[in-house]
Parts: sequence; C-alpha cells; structure tokens
Amino acid sequence: MASKDSTPPYTSSARFSDSLCFPQYTASLKCLEEFSSDKSKCQEHFDVYKECKKKEREARLERNKSRSFFS
Repeated sequence: MASKDSTPPYTSSARFSDSLCFPQYTASLKCLEEFSSDKSKCQEHFDVYKECKKKEREARLERNKSRSFFS
C-alpha cells in the first residue's frame, strides 16, 4: 500500500486539490467572481495557471519515463 506522501501511480487516483497548480486555479476563479466573469480582466491569472499545468505535465511525463509498465 502506498504511503499518503507518495505520488499516486495514476492521475485518476490523484485529487485535483493536491495539484501544485491548485492555488493558480482558485486565483483564476476568484478573479472571475470579482470581475463578474469578464475573462479579459483575468487573462494574467489564466496564463499563470496554463504555464503551471504545462510544467506539471512535463514533470509527470519525465517521472513516467523512469517507470516500466512491466516491472
């Protein structure tokens, strides 16, 4: 059984709130609430979140390279 601190082997078993990008995600939502869903005023928040998700995905792919499907 995996410990609570280890990375889940599959993304489906990970909780979104455990994502490193969750603070950027919530900041984007708060911005939309603050500006009555005016997306143009929140573009900076969206860009920061998008960049975070990109880095998170790259890190996951790099981690998965070292894992073997058959081991």
